[in-house]
Amino acid sequence: MNAESRISELRGLYPEIEPFDSGMLEVGDGHTIYWERVGTKGAKPAVFLHGGPGGAFSPKHRRLFDPALYDVILFDQRGCGKSLPNASLEANTTWHLVADIERLRKMCGFDKWLVFGGSWGSTLALAYAETHPDRVSELVVRGIYTLTKAELAWYYQFGVSEMFPDKWERFLAPIPETERGDLMAAYRKRLTSGDRKVQLEAARAWALWEGETITLLPEPETSDAFGEEDYAVAFARIENHYFVHAGWLEEGQLIRDAWKLKGIPGVIVHGRYDMPCPLRYAWELHKAWPDADFHLVEGAGHAFSEPGILDQLIKATDRFAGKSS
Repeated sequence: MNAESRISELRGLYPEIEPFDSGMLEVGDGHTIYWERVGTKGAKPAVFLHGGPGGAFSPKHRRLFDPALYDVILFDQRGCGKSLPNASLEANTTWHLVADIERLRKMCGFDKWLVFGGSWGSTLALAYAETHPDRVSELVVRGIYTLTKAELAWYYQFGVSEMFPDKWERFLAPIPETERGDLMAAYRKRLTSGDRKVQLEAARAWALWEGETITLLPEPETSDAFGEEDYAVAFARIENHYFVHAGWLEEGQLIRDAWKLKGIPGVIVHGRYDMPCPLRYAWELHKAWPDADFHLVEGAGHAFSEPGILDQLIKATDRFAGKSS
């Protein structure tokens, strides 16, 4: 079998689909989150957790599930996408989001649901599943990120900088040399500045650093969206806010508490050359959670859109809906 025939057999997204229901849910603390529901009402319940933090979900994410077999909730987490107030950092922590997920589950009347999350969404999925394991029927996680000090330093201080020196220079540009010893803190000062020009310059540099390093090969369709003004400000402010606070997690908490996932069927998907999220932590999760199948995708970076990663994700959602490949 040649490479072209192997590629042609890879699974892709389901056809475009519109939500059958949507709305705004008040979750307290002045926040209202946008949600929508796609697929078939009354079919297998699932929730999709987007990345970032602060990234919002896209219409493509609706297409990760067979619409005839799933009843899927997608929502924009606090402060991003269509949720309000935009770019707000107040009452915006991992544990507020875990509580929001529970509010959505109860709103829909689901007893349990499949939880799907990639990148930061994998962090949030693990935090939710370890807090409410009795509410998770299955867990599908991609691009594992556990917010340890080492992971944050790898991406925002030294590590990925060695792989992308050209892009790293652009990331450093808004920060004076005297402040580069702690780049997350330096960016926080600018992202929370009252000067919109300063805030926007920092937001675009922060967001584009991620947008241009998440795929194995350049993918302008993916990276260009990170430079859009409103998206960049919400994305950068919220992501930096979470990362400066290490997600309000204890060091190593998500792997340490993976024993709480015992009995939950799962799938872990990770690209060999994932720059933002080093493979080591997906490997550690794999060892700590033997109920999950582990798929290491060669020749892939971080983004869910990369063919080998997308193939494994679609196969996972199909399998958990009882659909044979």
